[in-house]
Amino acid sequence: MACHEIAALRLGMMRILGVQDPALIEHELAELGEAGEKPGPLKMLSQANDLRTLGYAFELARTDLEDRLSQMKSDDPERAYVQTLAVLNKKIESDLSNLYHYTSQFFEDLEQVHDHMHVIYPAD
Repeated sequence: MACHEIAALRLGMMRILGVQDPALIEHELAELGEAGEKPGPLKMLSQANDLRTLGYAFELARTDLEDRLSQMKSDDPERAYVQTLAVLNKKIESDLSNLYHYTSQFFEDLEQVHDHMHVIYPAD
């Protein structure tokens, strides 16, 4: 059983962060397998180039996982694993939202700092 959502998220984050470790990339691609080649949220997630796309694609992937869980029979041997993965993915989605919020706030704070510099040292 593979954690496709997490592998795809790690690939997307590597793109955004500029991680260029071939062994690490290959490891996540192997974890993702063919699921990352099919059109859909996992492919979008693994190829994200910005935080907004990353968060949106992860939300779609998490929703697909929850749909899969809702269709599983209660005696399915993989059900407990998928339930745990769904809870973990909900937590990760919250963390991604916070990351986007804090990064956006940092961006806005830079403008305030810039404005304060011009108060101290007016532009000519």
